[in-house]
Amino acid sequence: MRTRPLGPGAPDVSTIGLGGMPLSFADRPAEARAVSVIHAALDAGMTLIDTADVYCLDDNDIGHNERLIARALASWPGDRGSVIVATKGGLTRPGGRWERNGRPEHLRAACERSLKALGVGHIDLYQLHAPDPAVPFAESVGAIAELQREGKVRRVGLSNVSVAEIKVAQDIVEVVTVQNRLSPFFREALETGVVNYCANKAIGFLAYSPVGGRQLNKKLPDHPAVKPIADRIAASAHAVVLAWVLAQGPSVIAIPGARTVEHALDSASAADLVLSEQELKTIAAADFQRV
Repeated sequence: MRTRPLGPGAPDVSTIGLGGMPLSFADRPAEARAVSVIHAALDAGMTLIDTADVYCLDDNDIGHNERLIARALASWPGDRGSVIVATKGGLTRPGGRWERNGRPEHLRAACERSLKALGVGHIDLYQLHAPDPAVPFAESVGAIAELQREGKVRRVGLSNVSVAEIKVAQDIVEVVTVQNRLSPFFREALETGVVNYCANKAIGFLAYSPVGGRQLNKKLPDHPAVKPIADRIAASAHAVVLAWVLAQGPSVIAIPGARTVEHALDSASAADLVLSEQELKTIAAADFQRV
């Protein structure tokens, strides 16, 4: 599987990583099946797993996805040291809702819980899940920088941020990754310059929801721009779109989720799929309806 640098001072990782979120929501698979999905992704060459403390049902279930990943890694016969596990802090799930909490004390407590859930002495990559409008952004980033100085966090990343916010963070700590949404359905990371900025600074751009998310990705197999390409190169429509996402910048790494072994393997196949310039232009020019 092709690799790219995760970010400044970080090792190379597979261009396709595994997003853990779908394995911990309301319709999540049984644990044994979920573990098999993670093992399949690792066996296929994925060396990056993305998770978060809030990938769970609600605040009573905090850390579910992290604990699941820890169990899967513990039972995987491969080299655990070759796998980067990225997690995030800065959100809460009261009653199953998504709310932001970027207070330094919350981030410290969240990091401690994540360390315990993952069963590690330090977190490979700890990301601020989202800026909190109620907390100065620099304070949130500073709290994670302090965790790094204490040795609890090896590398620092940001998520759901603008170029201006990345620049603020860079004055405080070395930013290794930025995780924002990117797919043919949602191109704001391209339009606002975030992908380009990350490329220029060699910051890893982790593209979440790269096939549009759970509902929109169902439109891809019959999409008039994607289907002919998929048919012509004997690939799935989802793999074609993942290849398009990877082509948007030299530092882009896609982190699609998977609920089944088949989906994980299909995503992995996109790592070595290279689209022609015309195919990339066809997808870029196409209309991807969100409704």
